[in-house]
Amino acid sequence: MTVALMWEARARPGRGEELLAWVRAQPLAGAPARRETLRAPQDRVLVITWWDAAYDAELPELPEPEEGLVTRAVHRWRFESADDDRQGE
Repeated sequence: MTVALMWEARARPGRGEELLAWVRAQPLAGAPARRETLRAPQDRVLVITWWDAAYDAELPELPEPEEGLVTRAVHRWRFESADDDRQGE
């Protein structure tokens, strides 16, 4: 099964590049099958990691950034792959 972990934070105004650099420098305790970093307006940064694991497996996640860097607590979501859905029905 493939599990995707999503991590999203919003930087304080004008600190989006700093948050992006901070995220890129954060190691994970394991190696995901894939890791992608994205950004959006309003200095938001999103990291998605894909793991070959069960949905409820203990997986390494990115930490909370220092308090002064973000406007709110990090949002986190967990999804499982739906690729096993039957096609063409």
